[in-house]
Amino acid sequence: MRSRGVLYVGVTSDLLGRVQQHRDRTYSGFSSQWGLRRLVWYQVFDDAESAINFEKRLKRWRRDWKFGLVERMNPEREDLWEAAFKSEGGALGGPG
Repeated sequence: MRSRGVLYVGVTSDLLGRVQQHRDRTYSGFSSQWGLRRLVWYQVFDDAESAINFEKRLKRWRRDWKFGLVERMNPEREDLWEAAFKSEGGALGGPG
């Protein structure tokens, strides 16, 4: 069985910018420490309060539940960067 690795959970008002920071390794902290560069899941919310509340709940979830959430939408945990940004010209429809 393939190792599931490390997950980063966070909220941002600029997903494109944040993912680019992670990919370019210009964002210090947890993701930089662990070398996290791929976007494997995201969810778009209508307002910041809903996003923050979901993030707080998600951070309390068990690790296997978090991986289950990712793997239901992206079973191979492929990098969604191309699909989410480049092929759509930066438009987010948003899985999840």
